[in-house]
Amino acid sequence: MRIGILSYPMLFQREGSLQIQMRETIRALNELERIDGEPIAVELVDPCRSRLDDYDLVHVFAAVHGNHRIVEAASELGVPVILSPLISPGWNRSSGTRARVADRLLSNLTAWNVETSYAQTRRALQLATHIVALGEAEKRAIGDAFLVSPSRIRVFPNGIAPQFFHADGAHFRARTGITGPFVLMVGSIGPQKNQLGMAHALSEMALPFVLIGEARERDQDYLAQVRQVRGVTCIGKLRHDDRLLASAFAAASVFALPTQPGVLPMTVFEALAAGTPVVTSADSELGMADNAFALRRVAPDDVTGLKRAVMGFIDEPPEAARVRALVRNYTWDRIAQDIARCYAEVVGAAPGRAEMTALLQRPPFSINSSYNRP
Repeated sequence: MRIGILSYPMLFQREGSLQIQMRETIRALNELERIDGEPIAVELVDPCRSRLDDYDLVHVFAAVHGNHRIVEAASELGVPVILSPLISPGWNRSSGTRARVADRLLSNLTAWNVETSYAQTRRALQLATHIVALGEAEKRAIGDAFLVSPSRIRVFPNGIAPQFFHADGAHFRARTGITGPFVLMVGSIGPQKNQLGMAHALSEMALPFVLIGEARERDQDYLAQVRQVRGVTCIGKLRHDDRLLASAFAAASVFALPTQPGVLPMTVFEALAAGTPVVTSADSELGMADNAFALRRVAPDDVTGLKRAVMGFIDEPPEAARVRALVRNYTWDRIAQDIARCYAEVVGAAPGRAEMTALLQRPPFSINSSYNRP
């Protein structure tokens, strides 16, 4: 079973959670070698050098940036497609309805020569053989906003690299000189993440705030404002496999990500794997039972609730081993087995080219037609 994994062309010009997800997925799948007796080989596809029908199945990551064309091309060639669309959990029935109305208006105004990103994403979702969501919140968003039947959606969360389970905070403290409690945030720095608001709240509590990540060029002024707040330490960007990153997770008293707007954040799992409690958004759904001792949710604008949650963990820190146990099953190797079985199932039941061609020839969707109802 030969599997091709790909996304939009410019993806690997930057580094982030999606790039890590794709690399770790490929690595873990290839280490399996076989799944249920079937050989499996997985590689990153270069669409300039390889044809999609060289593969038994292609797995496309992200439904944006023109990736609907990849799904269309694979479908035309009769190649089964697994799509990880990375839909924001903020999508719901109301926003989906508004998007369909806007798409219809734009199409009428431009004689169907211009289409919205919503229409492109929905087309990719329609054509994919199966869809993979990172969590139940994303699965609901796909069903509610894009009218996709839940039966077509599987849930496979991100995995956690081994170094986070074995991380020791001593290395970070020795390198930085930070000896007492501190709050950590890892990720891109910008207004949408509200590091500035977090910095001011922690400054009022006299708690050090450590940021790991970089700001885009457009957000450099914002980064300068954050740096000016008392108690803030900006370390910059670290490689995912850098020992200092894993050590920072283990050394932190609290990992904070209260304004995360996107899909299930990988950094939350990495913090828990390092034994560090997490304060995150009130909308987050991590799918772990009995997690209140290590995970507290607050609204992004609830400064009082944020302070209370942080101080609660600092005054009564949970046992690190118990925190790690919450995510002990979220290793890349274990998740790769589930993904590989999904691949094998899809390849075994792949429809013929005639059926794919018929699907591609369906008429454009209408906001009033039965075609829109799941």
